[in-house]
Amino acid sequence: MRYYLAIDIGASSGRHIVAHIENGKMITEEIYRFQNGPKTRIAYDGQEHLTWDPETLFSEILNGLKKAKEVGKVPYSVGIDTWGVDYALIGEDGKAIGGVYCYRDSRTDETIPAVHEIVPFEELYERTGIQFASFNTVYQLLHDKNTGRMEKAKALLMLPDYFHYRLTGVMKQEYTNATTTGMVNAKTHTWDEEILEKLGYKKELFGELSQPGTEVGEFTDEVASFVGYKAKVVLPATHDTASAVLAAPLSGQTPYISSGTWSLLGVEQNAAHTSKAAREAGYSNEGSINGTFRLQINIMGLWMIQQVRHELGDKHSFAELADMARANPVDYAINVNEQKFMAPESMIDEINASVGTQLSVGEMAFVIYNNLAKFYDTSLKALEAVTGEKYETLNIIGGGSKNALLNELTAKYTGKKIITGPAEGTAIGNLMMQMVGAGEIASVKAGREIIKASFDIAEV
Repeated sequence: MRYYLAIDIGASSGRHIVAHIENGKMITEEIYRFQNGPKTRIAYDGQEHLTWDPETLFSEILNGLKKAKEVGKVPYSVGIDTWGVDYALIGEDGKAIGGVYCYRDSRTDETIPAVHEIVPFEELYERTGIQFASFNTVYQLLHDKNTGRMEKAKALLMLPDYFHYRLTGVMKQEYTNATTTGMVNAKTHTWDEEILEKLGYKKELFGELSQPGTEVGEFTDEVASFVGYKAKVVLPATHDTASAVLAAPLSGQTPYISSGTWSLLGVEQNAAHTSKAAREAGYSNEGSINGTFRLQINIMGLWMIQQVRHELGDKHSFAELADMARANPVDYAINVNEQKFMAPESMIDEINASVGTQLSVGEMAFVIYNNLAKFYDTSLKALEAVTGEKYETLNIIGGGSKNALLNELTAKYTGKKIITGPAEGTAIGNLMMQMVGAGEIASVKAGREIIKASFDIAEV
C-alpha cells in the first residue's frame, strides 16, 4: 500500500496527515499536530517585529515525519502547504537571512506608499490581478531592500518552498504561492519583470515557477538519518487556500468559501479578471493549477473569534462560543474587514468600541458570526456582478464549515443552497495533488469524485 503525507501548517497550528487510496476512497489519518504562532523579536533591522520561528517549525516537520515511521506508514511522498505572502531570503551560505517576518507585522506601513509611488496600485492590479493587502510580498520586499537584507540574498523562497528546500537541498518556486506575492503576471504566469525592474528588486531571486504535482527531490541523507527513511518531496498547491479549493467538490463554476482564520470567497475561472470593476470590488486572481485562477476576496474570517477566545484564556471551546452566540442574538453592525481588526491589542475592546457598548461573550460571538455572514452576502453579490453569473450554490470548506450557526446565517443572508465539507480541505487537496503527481489519481476532476465519495459532504 502506498502512503502519502501532507504537512499543513497554519498560523496557529500544523498537522501531519497521512493518506492512501482503498476501494476507491481516500483514507486519511492525522498522526501529528503541533502549535504555531508569531512572536515579537528583534529582527534583521535591529527593531522589534512580529516574526515566525522557522527553526521550530522545521523541527516539528521532522518530528511528524519521524512519527510516520513509528506508526508504520512510511510515505511515498511528502508535500507542505502554508499561508501565502511570507518567505525566506536565502544567502550565499544556503541559509535564511534574518529569519522570517510575519505578514501581520507593520513594517509595510511606510513601504506601501513608496511602492505605489513607483508602480501605482492600478498598474499592479492590471498586471497581476492581485488585490491590495497591506501584507503583500511586493510591499514586504521593499523593507528588505531598504535595510540591505535583499542585497545579501541569492534566492527568495516562499515558506513551503523553504521547508521543501530544507528537506531536499533543492530550491523550487511553486506557482500558486508565488501568485500571492503580487509580482506574478496574470497573462504570462511568470514573474513580472517590469514590476521587479521598476522596484529595483534583484531578479536573480525570482526563478522558474513550478506547477503542483512537480517532484522537488528526495530527502537529504541528514533528514533521512533523523526520520529513518527516504521519501520524495512533491509539490502540492503550496498555498493553503489553493489546496483547499482543489479539494472542494465543486461542480462547474460553483463559488466557495474556504473558512478558517481567513475566509476566502471566490470561484474558479479560466482567465484573470483585472478590470476596474473587479479591482474596486476587492477581488483577487490567485493562481491555481494549469494556469487557471481563483477569483476570490480575502475576508477576515474566524480570526476575530479566535482572538476573543484567546483573550478569555481559551476557556470556551469554539462549539461553546457558537452555542452562546445562538442564545444571544443582537443586531449590531460592524465591518469585519476593517484594518483595525487585523492585529488589535485587544479584539474584545475593539469590537466593544465599534458597537458602542459592552457586549457579553455570547453577544460578541453573535456579532462576529452575523456580520461575517452579511459580508459573505455582500461579497457574493459583488462576485456575481464581476463575472456576470448568477450562482445557486455555495460550497463551504475548511474548519469553519463545521460551524452550524455561521452556515445557517450564511444561508439566511445569501439565499443560496449551502454545501459544507470537507472540513480538512487543505490537507486533502495537498494529498490529492501528490497522488496526481504520482499517477495514482488521473486528474483533479477524478480526485474530486474520490473526495466526494470519501468525506462528509452535507447540505445545510
